[in-house]
Amino acid sequence: MTEQQQFLNVIDRDEAERRFRRAIDPGPLGAEAVPLAEALGRVLAEDVIARVDVPSFDRSNYDGYSIRAADSYGAAEESPRRLALLDEVLSSGIVPRGEVTPGTAVSIATGAMLPRGADAVMMVEHTETDGDTLTLTRAVTPGFGVSFAGTDIASGETVLRIGTVLTSRETGVLAAIGVQRVDVRRRPRVAILSTGDEIIEPGQPMRPGLVYDSNARILADAVRELGGEPVPLGIVRDDLDELRRRLDEALASADVVLLSGGTSKGAGDLSYHAVGELSEPGIVAHGVALKPGKPICLAAERGKPVVILPGFPTSAIFTFHEFVAPVIRSLGGRPSAARAEIEARMAVRVNSEVGRTEYLLVGLVPGPDGLAAYPMGKGSGAVTAFSQADGFVTIGRHEEIVEAGAAVRVRRLAPDAPLPDLVVIGSHCVGLDYLLGQLQRRGFSTRFLAVGSTGGLQAAQRGECDVAGIHLLDPKTGEYNRPMLTPDIELVEGYGRLQGVVHRPGDARLEGRTAREAIATVKDDPTCLMVNRNRGSGTRILIDRLLAGAEPPGYAVQTKSHNAVAAAVAQGRADWGVAIEWVARQAGLAFLPLDDEHYDFVIPKTRLDRPAVVAFRRLLAEDETHRQLEQMGFRKKEGH
Repeated sequence: MTEQQQFLNVIDRDEAERRFRRAIDPGPLGAEAVPLAEALGRVLAEDVIARVDVPSFDRSNYDGYSIRAADSYGAAEESPRRLALLDEVLSSGIVPRGEVTPGTAVSIATGAMLPRGADAVMMVEHTETDGDTLTLTRAVTPGFGVSFAGTDIASGETVLRIGTVLTSRETGVLAAIGVQRVDVRRRPRVAILSTGDEIIEPGQPMRPGLVYDSNARILADAVRELGGEPVPLGIVRDDLDELRRRLDEALASADVVLLSGGTSKGAGDLSYHAVGELSEPGIVAHGVALKPGKPICLAAERGKPVVILPGFPTSAIFTFHEFVAPVIRSLGGRPSAARAEIEARMAVRVNSEVGRTEYLLVGLVPGPDGLAAYPMGKGSGAVTAFSQADGFVTIGRHEEIVEAGAAVRVRRLAPDAPLPDLVVIGSHCVGLDYLLGQLQRRGFSTRFLAVGSTGGLQAAQRGECDVAGIHLLDPKTGEYNRPMLTPDIELVEGYGRLQGVVHRPGDARLEGRTAREAIATVKDDPTCLMVNRNRGSGTRILIDRLLAGAEPPGYAVQTKSHNAVAAAVAQGRADWGVAIEWVARQAGLAFLPLDDEHYDFVIPKTRLDRPAVVAFRRLLAEDETHRQLEQMGFRKKEGH
């Protein structure tokens, strides 16, 4: 097990699902009786038949008087009818003693039981009393103001049917017919094992080479959302005997077993070897033509599903929802999830890999021609991509390119989730992070998509965002941003910020030099690695101008934020990069000033009156905002 092994047979997604479904028992599981107080969200295992009438007696709907309707016929303001008022007063919970006979009436409260002989209730506002005489000023028909026994629910009626997911509406019905315990489907128990020496629990101190176990949390809560019961079994180190023991424990205690990581069949990846020892039928698919998610391993032990999910978070959650979620729903007696899809237009050109079905996470942005889908572009190892995306586009295994502007169908991840109040696209800046955080505190939902200054400017020109953050220098005029304006967008001045070369303190190759001297010194040094910025960003344009065609070691490594540049240098994965001063200081890095640039905002004129845009501009103009930005190292621009 010291050599990296390859997947035995990468198969089509649909074939993998067919094999998996044939190997497992899809349920549903058996029933259990639970107290009504614990039934919310559970699935009915049997039809519910009412054993009582609701209401169980003839009930008054109003405060007024119980009468015989015939005694009111002909009554009007100008020709009232008079009845003898009996001395009984009926309120809720009282069983009437007397009977309403022709020409008599009894006072009654809302919800009280109608006395024998009465067939209607006269509302109090249509009566007058004088001693024991009741005067009626309008007529009513039999049944007016009365809910007769069984008119809501009749004894013997089926009120709820098997498979119903109990919400507060259904539990209210069950309470109304006196149900104390209810038969529901047993929740599928889903064992979750994380594998690998590099995995640590959240809360433990971080060290280089380790990662926090986010998959276990994601999977446990996804299981709960599907109506299952997660059974967290913790982290298993790279010990095959220990993994075998824990796998046996999981098989004995759960209806579904999930392992996270260990699917690549390489040295130290032991999950495949442990699951490969299962029988009846054991592994049915290992390697599926998906992106992300190729390494998934599907297996079963005597009809019980066993799945090894990829270790990367986005791959794990995609494959979970594709292959495991439908099984959990089926075991729990829940209907298949409706697939909510929406039409959109791909905002940028996307290259895909022929031979694999690709699930491309996208953010949806409303524009003048409908919704635009922007790829999230964070890769299968990203933790945040799934949480920030609105949905995903499925790119067929035979498609190589999806052109910008192409019509696509986006499957929504949360169909009921509203789009944000303010969409910002463009260059990343921690100052912008602060501004968006303040807007969130003021009640506006926001989203930021990092596509670089050029991409942000283009999105604003197409009307696909509310605000774009840019810092683009016009080489002809030496002016930032303003020369880039077109008639359909407006510039809102932001703030100045200082870009510079960042490096670890004490690096003699860079220390004591100006930024330009430092770059000239190390750009041809094969031992000095740089970390670059993404194409289209203002920082990348600055870097390329300074390098004048040179491509130093590390040039191909692109990051989408100043923070990522600083992290790469601080952790020793790179030796230098270009970032803003505030980020360098926060990371404890040395900073060689390079250019004092303008970070501004452009807004489509069609969106200037949107409430969130108005609030953004108002926030940007406040003195307190500028004080906070100045504390972060950003300066107020002259005349702003």
